[in-house]
Amino acid sequence: MPRIQMPSPSASPEPTANSHPINSRLNRSIVRILPLLLLVVSSPLPAQATQAELRCRLTATDYVYDCSIKLARGGKPLQGLGVTVGADMPSMPMAHALKPVQAKPGKSPGDYEAKLDLEMLGEWAVKLTLRGPVTDQLVLLYDFDERGARPVTRSGKPPRR
Repeated sequence: MPRIQMPSPSASPEPTANSHPINSRLNRSIVRILPLLLLVVSSPLPAQATQAELRCRLTATDYVYDCSIKLARGGKPLQGLGVTVGADMPSMPMAHALKPVQAKPGKSPGDYEAKLDLEMLGEWAVKLTLRGPVTDQLVLLYDFDERGARPVTRSGKPPRR
């Protein structure tokens, strides 16, 4: 039977690429930093909120308003979007609801125009649905009357833009 020779415990192991002191420190550093790096890389970036400003004026037809919508994100106008505008009365859910209409691009970047044919004056929740480079949905509370439309405030604070 052939004899197998075992290395003696006092024999030094063959040198490897990782046995150098610099490589050993580098490996320990990588092991310490890697979890932090993965945490930073995998964390989502804070989303920027879409800002919307609605301006409406009553037309010669009762309850019909010409509205302009200014959309921005991070202070920059949002262009090239499909914007759908709907509305309903929070005080009478599902009793008074505007069939959604497609807004058209306005004259300036980030501006869109839509005609709202409401059923009556009062507080309306205007729902903006954005599609395209930005996908979002916003609900704006506005009070519509003979003078136009104004944001509704409940807390005495100005509405969030």
